[in-house]
Amino acid sequence: MFKKILIANRGEIACRVIKTARKMGIKTVAVYSEADKDALFVDMADESVCIGPAASKESYLVADKIIAACKQTGAEAVHPGYGFLSENAEFSRRLEEQGIKFIGPKHYSIAKMGDKIESKKLAIEAKVNTIPGYNDPIAGPEQAVEIAKGIGYPVMIKASAGGGGKGLRVAYNDQEAFEGFSSCVNEARNSFGDDRVFIEKYVLEPRHIEIQVLGDSHGNYVYLNERDCSIQRRHQKVIEEAPSPFVDAEMRKAMGEQAVALARAVNYESAGTVEFVVSGATKEFYFLEMNTRLQVEHPVTELITGLDLVEQMIRVAYGEKLPLTQADVKINGWAMECRINAEDPFRGFLPSTGRLVKFQPPAEVDGLVRVDTGVYEGGEISMYYDSMIAKLITHGANRDQAIERMREALNAFVIRGINSNIPFQAALMQHPRFMSGIFDTSFIAKEYPQGFDASLVPHDDPMVFVTVAAALHRAFEDRDAEISGQMPGHERLVGDDYTVVRGEERTLVNVLPIEAGYEVRVGSECFVVHTGWQFGEILVNGTINGRPFTLQMERNGLKYRINHNGTQANVMVMSARWAELQALMPVKLPPDMSKFLLSPMPGLLREVAVSEGQEVKAGEKLAVIEAMKMENVLKAEQDGKVKKVVAKPGASLAVDEIIVEFE
Repeated sequence: MFKKILIANRGEIACRVIKTARKMGIKTVAVYSEADKDALFVDMADESVCIGPAASKESYLVADKIIAACKQTGAEAVHPGYGFLSENAEFSRRLEEQGIKFIGPKHYSIAKMGDKIESKKLAIEAKVNTIPGYNDPIAGPEQAVEIAKGIGYPVMIKASAGGGGKGLRVAYNDQEAFEGFSSCVNEARNSFGDDRVFIEKYVLEPRHIEIQVLGDSHGNYVYLNERDCSIQRRHQKVIEEAPSPFVDAEMRKAMGEQAVALARAVNYESAGTVEFVVSGATKEFYFLEMNTRLQVEHPVTELITGLDLVEQMIRVAYGEKLPLTQADVKINGWAMECRINAEDPFRGFLPSTGRLVKFQPPAEVDGLVRVDTGVYEGGEISMYYDSMIAKLITHGANRDQAIERMREALNAFVIRGINSNIPFQAALMQHPRFMSGIFDTSFIAKEYPQGFDASLVPHDDPMVFVTVAAALHRAFEDRDAEISGQMPGHERLVGDDYTVVRGEERTLVNVLPIEAGYEVRVGSECFVVHTGWQFGEILVNGTINGRPFTLQMERNGLKYRINHNGTQANVMVMSARWAELQALMPVKLPPDMSKFLLSPMPGLLREVAVSEGQEVKAGEKLAVIEAMKMENVLKAEQDGKVKKVVAKPGASLAVDEIIVEFE
């Protein structure tokens, strides 16, 4: 077996590969950019080599630097992870020429199947049903518009070397096709070093089902069942599960055999994924693309099959045979994965960067709860790379159990300092349509057309917020009454009766301390709250009338902000007189910022498309901000005239920083 391997990647996947290599007794080398010098994966590896500045195109995408690091450290093989150079045939070929093993498929397989255009042509030759489209590189945005009109809207504009939702746009008209093509080309060039783009028909109401395959150098192939990745936002996967609630045994066999046939056609060696778009109405499936690498969502397959896919990739690269046949592949229970991303779900999921002031993932339970991450408390979430903080994976005997376990784990996942999509993920886990298993890739767009507001998420037991807020408020009151140095005869007195205010709702409660908790009475009902919560803790675990709960609570001035099962509530607890006066307080209106174009996220200002004195129309492009490898085009909300351009291209912007001022 290899004695030392180099991981040509960063973050969560680098940590993931290191864990398996360590288990196998293999030494590891991390390569890192200047922005990642304090990253967790650098600390975990046995050796590390700095390969350049923060920008990917000057570090993680430079094959020469990675090859030099292999020679410097004596690494015998390279695991590319996903993204960066993982599907770069030239990189695989160059390693082979240098006598360094590529822990992935051979360069000719990557060239044929990793390239979206070439793989589609191969599928057509193999008589595989494919989606109508234009499979050759496109010269420019004008040609893209003509092609899109010929295919018929809506169309999908896609980077040939793309993946992870980068370099992908859906266009419903000529303007979107023109702008989408330019953005895809730029994103593809920055993320993959390859700016070729193609166009295909966008299948309405599709499900995204993918088949995991394994092949070795001895001609053995297996498919490891399917993953359902239909819950997506902006074409990036949000939740993945295995198996799929949509796929039956007959369909699984047909898709699996087709996936293996495609892999066999190019002598595929390693782990790979064949993606299909599936009609929810007819169950007809179409070949979409093949990812010639390890997928982000591979853990759900690992939990239902008992296989370590990274280990299998390493063993195949070393020349070993697969340890199983198709008959050995089983489905054990159900697995669910939530991608925990650094983005603000309350501001349109815009990127959120900065320091992780608090990072407290739920406790891992072998085979039941798993957290794959590349960050740590106090670490920095950089604007230079993608937004993933962690992957949270749960396993159950069935789908309902996997969902319930995921709910509990999300409630216990504490992240502060930056915003994360945990509240949104928790809300999805409660959604009736998601729980039914009947959904498609448009689920999020249809169910949340106005964006996400955690305060509007329905909760099956609102008394949780009332009782916990009342109990913990009484705990604060009791502590305040015990403070030393109070003037005799004027000590703080604590009452038992309170008013709990949540929005327009007011609930009268009586709170009495009991052993290890509080008794909260609401009318004739009695709620006994037991908890081991300590002052300063965000996570609150306990029971209400013997029923366990886990939620997050923070005190902010007069309010308690509580998050539970995807619902966020701002609760105030006060005396009856205080509540009476509080109801009379005027509401302070926010300042009018309509005369300014503000940066909606932290990021790099790539372009300012207007100049001082220019008249602009609603919908016209004003600026482009790049954050976490994604381009974000800012457009005018109304007609106006530019008074002043405040920020210049190349500037690093903070949230709400002024870019343009209007008259």
